[in-house]
Amino acid sequence: MTICIPILILLLLSPSCKSDDTLTHAKPLFYGEKLVSKGGDFALGFFSPASSNKSFYLGIWYNNLPAAGRRTVVWVTNRDKPIAPPSSAALAVTNSSDLVLSDSQGVTYWKTKNNITAGRSTQLVAALLLDEGNFVIRMPNNTIIWQSFDHPTDIILPKMSSSVVSQSSVDPPDELYFTFTVSDGSPFTLIKLDHTGKITSLSWNNQSLSWGVISSRPDPAVPCDIYSSCGPFGYCDLTTRGPMCACLDGFEPNGVNISSGGCRRKEALECSKEAHFVTLPRMKVPDKFLHIRNRSLDECKAECTGNCACTAYAYANFSRNLAKADPSRCLVWTGELIDTEKYNGDSFFTAGKSINSGEDLYLRLADSHGKNIEFPFVNFESIVAATNNFSDSNLIGRGGFGKVYKGMLEGGNEVAIKRLGEGSRQGIEEFKNEIVLFAKLQHRNLVRLLGCCIHRDERLLIYEYLPNKSLDAFLFDSKRQYVLDWPTRFKIVKGIARGLLYLHQDSRLTIIHRDLKTSNILLDREMNPKISDFGMARIFGENQQQANTTRVVGTYGYMSPEYVMGGSFSVKSDTYSFGVLLLEIISGSKISSPHLTTNFSSLTAYAWKLWEDGQARELVDCLIVESCPLREVLRCVHVGLLCVQDHPNDRPLMSSVIFILENENALLPAPKQPLYFSTSQNMENSDNAMSITTQEGR
Repeated sequence: MTICIPILILLLLSPSCKSDDTLTHAKPLFYGEKLVSKGGDFALGFFSPASSNKSFYLGIWYNNLPAAGRRTVVWVTNRDKPIAPPSSAALAVTNSSDLVLSDSQGVTYWKTKNNITAGRSTQLVAALLLDEGNFVIRMPNNTIIWQSFDHPTDIILPKMSSSVVSQSSVDPPDELYFTFTVSDGSPFTLIKLDHTGKITSLSWNNQSLSWGVISSRPDPAVPCDIYSSCGPFGYCDLTTRGPMCACLDGFEPNGVNISSGGCRRKEALECSKEAHFVTLPRMKVPDKFLHIRNRSLDECKAECTGNCACTAYAYANFSRNLAKADPSRCLVWTGELIDTEKYNGDSFFTAGKSINSGEDLYLRLADSHGKNIEFPFVNFESIVAATNNFSDSNLIGRGGFGKVYKGMLEGGNEVAIKRLGEGSRQGIEEFKNEIVLFAKLQHRNLVRLLGCCIHRDERLLIYEYLPNKSLDAFLFDSKRQYVLDWPTRFKIVKGIARGLLYLHQDSRLTIIHRDLKTSNILLDREMNPKISDFGMARIFGENQQQANTTRVVGTYGYMSPEYVMGGSFSVKSDTYSFGVLLLEIISGSKISSPHLTTNFSSLTAYAWKLWEDGQARELVDCLIVESCPLREVLRCVHVGLLCVQDHPNDRPLMSSVIFILENENALLPAPKQPLYFSTSQNMENSDNAMSITTQEGR
């Protein structure tokens, strides 16, 4: 007897190892205890994640599988409110026929919401862990009033018919699973769902005592299918041959790898300043949006503009049934943009219905990011389609900065698309420069820019299409020169002069083109000239007269001596280029025509010699010399020589040039002998490669 008493006391003081399958009002489940289903496959109890022993959870796991330090947990109660040890927490059946997980301090970690009073029968209400892993509350009449199968976490078990909601982040238990079995006696099979949305089918291998992969969705080889694969403000680009991550417009990588760190803003948003939005077409809209009902597109934009936390909005194309319930389709995002993709523009079909291939996403950027851009961005897929994937049959021109293609955009608009080549010297700064300048310029003698595109390493400009292409295609082509009679040439000369006057004087800015030449003069259907290619143009301040650069760019022969030798340029630099252009139009010869090189270093040297000898008529193109008004043509030769004089101060302004061209009685000063310098074909369009080879007296 003396021996039994200490043993009885020890049993009373030690925590019991409850292992039946039933929980009643009189028998709560304490920490250290567990319920085990009748067949022994599942257990319910307290556990901590393998990565931490600082928090505990109540859940269900496979009971007979080797844990190897890590249980296969299939359901969790308090996943959002862990229990900190030590704790007096217990799971109990209440008088309202509910389950509640709480501690002695009154802290509730989880509970059901049945609220059914069974009177005296409450003592007979029980919670059971069934063999299929379903935890149920059963009334005295065997009616089940609550079951875990109706409240899944990230798991599906056999016989479960319920939707499943995935969490974005899980530090609770071990990894959570969808589970099912094919039939009695079959190996356990799991469908594992992680916080990225990845689903992996696994089967238990009794030999290796581990889970083997059957299949995985999405396929790891298709990164765009993995949730948030490109991080915050990154997007997965499906338009490339191999899907890859890129940053949204106005953002840059937040580290070496976009997929790990996402992207960050180049310029921070300021709530006090006006919002600027850039349109990103054909996007899979980001995750976690706010759906605002009964809004028009403009009202949707206003919702985002008026909210400092708003980062983007969309007017999405929801399903037909949802659109009937709410035709507004206004979606708004605050904070980071996650899980965004760019589609390739191909629609696909399901059940005989066409599915939209993406939405327009309106991304909010700092106002300064787009303050100079007042024309639309065109998506790269539209350009590829418009040019037949940049087919040679669409190629209409090429130059030092790349190729120009004819294209047809949606709506039937013909456009010319300038695609900068990989070897192009026009970098991103020159490209942005051209965009900024064109957004500010409007003149009948300037080519109209319709849009632009920046896509990875691709930079493209979309212009109005001019069917007659460039001036050099007529002027230096023996089969097409006949089109350029003198009235047409004179109209072209005056149009170029008016375009330059606008750039130098009449626009809101003073702009120096710096690359005026025949290939940059485009012709419309009526042979009206339009100046193009502003990649090297520079803006002058209000009182600025000239500037200097150490990077001399342009086309040799058209560049002024002070620019070639010292990097100095001004409006008079463009005047020099105009003078060369004028002499080419009159003569039908290039600045470095082969038939001139024997005795003369350039066309300007040849023109000066003829002028000095009183033989200027010999300069005139033989196609027009007999039919042109000679006095008018010789006055143009005179103007050309005034424009190519050595010193900038000796050259006329474009306003004076136009006056002289339009007034045959205008008095002209005698031109001074210009500085001659030679060019060679391989020097054209190369930087800092010019050498002065011949100088003659002035």
